[in-house]
Amino acid sequence: MVLEKLSLTKKLRVEEENLACAMGSGSLMVLATPAVVALMENAAAELAQNILGNDELTTVGTMISIEHISPTPIGAEISATAVLTENNGRAFCFDVSASDPCGEIAHGTHTRVSVNAEKFQAKADGKLYG
Repeated sequence: MVLEKLSLTKKLRVEEENLACAMGSGSLMVLATPAVVALMENAAAELAQNILGNDELTTVGTMISIEHISPTPIGAEISATAVLTENNGRAFCFDVSASDPCGEIAHGTHTRVSVNAEKFQAKADGKLYG
């Protein structure tokens, strides 16, 4: 039996704040790689949260590896899709990709791990307020 893969797509119109020159990741007026990564991670995080269906649990990103292969100008709409490829208890693995109207602009993989939101936040806060 073949199971249908779960996926989720997020969209973004490239604005000035998404440009490499604005984000400090380059000097050109093109979509910044960190903006592409953020949209991919957002799609994966939302899909994982939908799967968890539990407000006490959330997921945190533990690995992302992408190849940004094509530039996108300001004003273009991009879409990023996360496809769940594996879920081993706490770990969620995704294939991620992004495209603009002319085709694929980035692709890669992303891993997230489920955590208890309150405990994880307390652990992080303890680093400063310990």
